[in-house]
Amino acid sequence: MEERLAALSHLMVQDPFAQKGRWKELFSEQEELYLELGCGKGKFLTGWALARDDAGYIGIEGQDSVLLRALERTEQAQIGNIRYAHVFVKDVRDIFEDGELAGIYLNFSDPWPKARHAKRRLTYGERLVQYKQILQPGGFIAVKTDNDGLFDFTLEEISKKGLAIKEMTRDLHASDYGAKEITTEYEERFRAAGKNINYVLL
Repeated sequence: MEERLAALSHLMVQDPFAQKGRWKELFSEQEELYLELGCGKGKFLTGWALARDDAGYIGIEGQDSVLLRALERTEQAQIGNIRYAHVFVKDVRDIFEDGELAGIYLNFSDPWPKARHAKRRLTYGERLVQYKQILQPGGFIAVKTDNDGLFDFTLEEISKKGLAIKEMTRDLHASDYGAKEITTEYEERFRAAGKNINYVLL
């Protein structure tokens, strides 16, 4: 696996912390930058990158075997407006400067179901505030999850922090919002099984 990752190193940012405030340098032809935190196998990110060559996309993934699939998918499709980082993120402000991103996607994040692990959830209130800080004015946070419990938690955290909801539904693909969405691997699987997809945009 290490050899396969090394062969695709041109798609990776080796030290994302050193890139703070300088991400635009990697995307000279793109106006806006978007982040998917926990990008999985890259279906969602590559879908957006192919649809919008005027935007730059950053995928962060901690699992190397999963990241490899995203890298290979990107290389095979010859996509030039994506870069990846292999890192587990504690505080996004360590990697991105204030106002550096136009949008953040949180797709089917680990629900961390035990109450004592609430602070590890990517939609924990303090994390949401951190995300807002690295967004430019008008930037968004988009959350999708099949986990109803995590979604309830997310809405509670949004309320606690006084954040404004722009769009929200508990059944994305039965809503008007679903038509514009590019899907993930998990999303296709859950949708085929008849599971509702929760969605909120901040």
